[in-house]
Amino acid sequence: MTNLTLSRLSVTLRRREVFRDVSLSIGGGEFVGLIGPNGSGKTTLMRAALGVLPHDGTSSLARLSPSRRARTVAWMPQAREIAWPVSVEDVVMLGRLPHLGTGQRPSANDRAHVDKALSRMELDDMRHRAATRLSGGEQARVLIARALAQDTPILMADEPVAGLDPAHQISTIRSFGKLAESGKCVLVSLHDLGLAARHCTRILMMGDGGIVADGPPRDVLTPDRLAHVFGITAWYRDTDQGPVCQPLEVIR
Repeated sequence: MTNLTLSRLSVTLRRREVFRDVSLSIGGGEFVGLIGPNGSGKTTLMRAALGVLPHDGTSSLARLSPSRRARTVAWMPQAREIAWPVSVEDVVMLGRLPHLGTGQRPSANDRAHVDKALSRMELDDMRHRAATRLSGGEQARVLIARALAQDTPILMADEPVAGLDPAHQISTIRSFGKLAESGKCVLVSLHDLGLAARHCTRILMMGDGGIVADGPPRDVLTPDRLAHVFGITAWYRDTDQGPVCQPLEVIR
């Protein structure tokens, strides 16, 4: 499976309807940014799609067995605390567990995936350090590397660049873009509209209890939608160096 398909997905939590009747399909080769204000349901949508929240409607991932789901989708939640003082390399190797049988030791192929993920996230020099001794931003990069090492057809990440410095925000988003270019299906929630505009091939905008816009960045990030959904003005241009979207003012 390389597609994520949702059909009339709805979630109600604590008697509050978070969103309703969300239907969409994301295929291999797409890098999709999920945007929306705080509380619009981005995290809830991703968790319901994974089958870890009660929901109405259907999700292609939720219908899979847990073992097959773990080999199909790599999930990076917002929570990023690493509790055990194990090495960075060992944390990243956890991404290979879905591919190992009971009691099976990692193979040369597993180690190659870990090495590649460490290199992508610029963690080679830290591989033997205790992950608990790293900064919060460095720990975030370790957990992204773990998801990359899982090497699944679908990658879903909830605000993966929050807390990273600008250089690592850009390099991480570029890594996700390269995964999509290689044929993987990538869905990432973002608050940085500039990164979404510049790097995502498609944007889903959440608001008003569902998806209010779905399409290329220039078609989604319009003045009217940004004003209605986010309550802001923004400057958007297609420049020689790519699309630029810069929020400017709060209008409500």
